[in-house]
Amino acid sequence: MEAYLGIDVGSVTTKFAVLNDADELIAHLYLPTQGMPIEMVQQGLSQLRQELPQNIDIAGVATTGSARYLAGVIVGADLVKNEITSHAVGALHYFPQAQTVIEIGGQDSKIIIIRDGMVTDFGMNTVCAAGTGSFLDHQALRLNMSIQELSQRSLKSKNPVRIAGRCTVFAESDMIHKQQTGHPTEDILYGLCQALVRNYLNNVSLGKDIQPPIIFQGGVAFNEGIVKALQEELGIEVIVPPHHEVMGAIGAALLVHEEVINTQNESKFKGFGIKETTPAKILRKVKVDDNRR
Repeated sequence: MEAYLGIDVGSVTTKFAVLNDADELIAHLYLPTQGMPIEMVQQGLSQLRQELPQNIDIAGVATTGSARYLAGVIVGADLVKNEITSHAVGALHYFPQAQTVIEIGGQDSKIIIIRDGMVTDFGMNTVCAAGTGSFLDHQALRLNMSIQELSQRSLKSKNPVRIAGRCTVFAESDMIHKQQTGHPTEDILYGLCQALVRNYLNNVSLGKDIQPPIIFQGGVAFNEGIVKALQEELGIEVIVPPHHEVMGAIGAALLVHEEVINTQNESKFKGFGIKETTPAKILRKVKVDDNRR
């Protein structure tokens, strides 16, 4: 059975998606990167080998994400694509009429404007973490709760308090002050969700023409408090697609499938057994390739 593999390596999470020849998702993984992108790519491939049928033939592999070039060297990628293209293609596969894609990940966030199936504009935030998932993770840890508990408890808010969300330091100070003045935790948590959404809309999407259908992708889309705050702020329904957390990897797999059809080239995929390759050897290969470029 022929299949196509997409790998999205970010600073916080590493995602894998395997599509069959009909572009149906047959396997996916969502793993923490933990500052070890080489090892996590190796681990992900090892896990996929256990989950996929014995007769699987990877006919094409593509990488995307902030570590896409490194991942491309590790696996023998046939295609390396940026996150904007990959997320747009993934969204359009499931929602052909999509006009806006909101993607909030662990340490960056982006908006993609699509018209008539083509990307016409985009924006990214790669400087401040106040509008990203790592900010929520940090606050959940400080409050001694899981991110899932933060999400659920934020939905119970009756009178959310306004949190200064333009900066992670100010937001944390403001949260502590609100706790000390006796505001219920649920109101503070939903105020935090609202602050993250305001930060996103005032920075990443500033000046962008946000039109429905709006597709919300990335790991932060798991957080129902953020979804609710987005819908309230925009006044428009926000769609969270199935497998939203691996949509970049799905888009990469779709792109390499198209590439293989157009070129008829054999895949350079090194196989699922690259776990035996040491990180030192991989980094030496990356340096050689960088010098050639």
